[in-house]
Amino acid sequence: KVWFQNRRCRDKQRKEASRLVNLNEKLSAMNRVLVEENDNLSKQAMQLVLQNQQIRKQLKQLQGDDSPNRKDEQTGVASTENSSESVVTNCLQPSALQLPHDAGPARLAAVAESTLSEFISKATGTAVEWIQMPGMKPGPDSIGIVAISDGCNGVAARACGLVALEPAKIVELLKNRPMWLSDCRRMDVLGTFTTNGGGLVELLYTQMYAPTTLSLPRDFCTLRYTSIVDDKNVVVCERSLPLSLGEPLVPPSDQFIRAKMGSSGFLIRPYGTVGSIVHIVDHMDLQPETVPEVLRPMYESSSVLAQKMTMGAMRYLRMVARDIDVEAGPGRGLQPIVVRALIQRMARGFNEAVNCLSEDGWSSVASDGVDDVSISVNEHSTTSLSHRQFLFGDKLFSVGDGVLCAKTS
Repeated sequence: KVWFQNRRCRDKQRKEASRLVNLNEKLSAMNRVLVEENDNLSKQAMQLVLQNQQIRKQLKQLQGDDSPNRKDEQTGVASTENSSESVVTNCLQPSALQLPHDAGPARLAAVAESTLSEFISKATGTAVEWIQMPGMKPGPDSIGIVAISDGCNGVAARACGLVALEPAKIVELLKNRPMWLSDCRRMDVLGTFTTNGGGLVELLYTQMYAPTTLSLPRDFCTLRYTSIVDDKNVVVCERSLPLSLGEPLVPPSDQFIRAKMGSSGFLIRPYGTVGSIVHIVDHMDLQPETVPEVLRPMYESSSVLAQKMTMGAMRYLRMVARDIDVEAGPGRGLQPIVVRALIQRMARGFNEAVNCLSEDGWSSVASDGVDDVSISVNEHSTTSLSHRQFLFGDKLFSVGDGVLCAKTS
């Protein structure tokens, strides 16, 4: 009896020691992330202090100048203000691409390298003035450190956290955007090639659903670059193809509005046996001037982008990591992968009904505009309905097998 009791105590102590070692490694990884974030904030603070000192010196020089030409003084003050603004937004502009005039992989490889440097400066540098989202507390079991941009062109968000997955698995999951982002309708790879340094360049065409019936969905023509830096860190960065490359790969469509993507992507750093440290950056210009004024906050808010895409990607990675541990144990009830597939199908089905694109088999039914209600029918859907008649206003419609969607905003 004493021997078995001692054995149970030793097993319990080994499990507790293993748990504490794992927790210690997670805390060490998060401490590394916080130290890097603190260094970035210190660099930003130092830059702002130097900028402030330069502006004060220039203002003192302008005040001490007794020249009668007041216009020159005003011009100097204006140039000083512009220079102070440009210091903050200078790094946010797309870098000038010095590309050769020959078409082909050489130009695309140059764009890929430029995209890589811009993304690294956003993910780990001070290219963007980031401010932390309120309520996001870092910790070993949290999503991580989430920040949004302050005053950049378009909307941008950044997240950094610890994920208990291997880098190869993270790359596989995040590259397949339609699987984890229900707002992504489709993503097609139009072409690929390998650079001299061993990186992979992909030309993508992506379509995103619109969140409401009062705006058109967005689409992107982007270049995605996958490479390994520092011999172990994996970088997957993406941006819209610049106009200097000529005509877009996919011509603009009347059903979509062509949006722009700044240097975005994710950086993966393997960390011991606890997983990987993941940096995610999303930077987009969703063309808010093309939507009604009441909807523009949805397209101009970096917090909305952070909640939908950046934090959504981190949550998905942590969910997969947690589900892998659950699936390794005894199976009870529905498997997590089945639940995720059902959730994804429901969300995509709703987004499809909100947008009612003709490519998905939807056709509009003529209406008299009562209460701004629009009717759409999808007769090619696999969902079967009995043959019924629907009364809309003073008109009677007959619909067979399919889906009938009545929507308004």
